[in-house]
Amino acid sequence: MPGFLGKKFSGPVAKPMWPFYVSGLVILYGVNAAAGAMMTADEYKDDPRNPLRKNPTSDSH
Repeated sequence: MPGFLGKKFSGPVAKPMWPFYVSGLVILYGVNAAAGAMMTADEYKDDPRNPLRKNPTSDSH
């Protein structure tokens, strides 16, 4: 069974990947900022799916 997975390779994994982790965090921050800005925009502030909507009506699904 040990030969099934092949030879072990003991090389660094997280250390050379740090630029990808950092860029992923930057992208997630940007998406979050854009979503927050869209929720407060005039075009979407009255959307019933908006969690920041001021006067929620009794919409039953």
